[in-house]
Amino acid sequence: MMPGMNPRQMQKMMKQMGIQQEEMDASRVEIFCPDKKIIIEPADVAMVDMMGQLNFQVSGQMREEPYKKAVTISEEDVAMVVERTSVSAESAREALESVDGDLAEAIMKLQE
Repeated sequence: MMPGMNPRQMQKMMKQMGIQQEEMDASRVEIFCPDKKIIIEPADVAMVDMMGQLNFQVSGQMREEPYKKAVTISEEDVAMVVERTSVSAESAREALESVDGDLAEAIMKLQE
């Protein structure tokens, strides 16, 4: 808001410029990045429509958490690593999980 301006006047000006703002009933916002998750809670969210272009304004308490995508390890992958490295299935699965399911990297890691 502009200092000294009546909120109703501000809304009227925004409407004349083709800008509409709507408060959303949201209490939490999560943003997923490749390596972390940003959580804003409690969150105040406003949706702003500027001539068809939607923008979201988010404010609140922010915190970050590490984020790692869940990797699905198939039994065939575990069997192949066991066959190539002669380790236990449990060790093969752990190696695959540590390298996000990359077969070649898991085999190389276990052969070191």
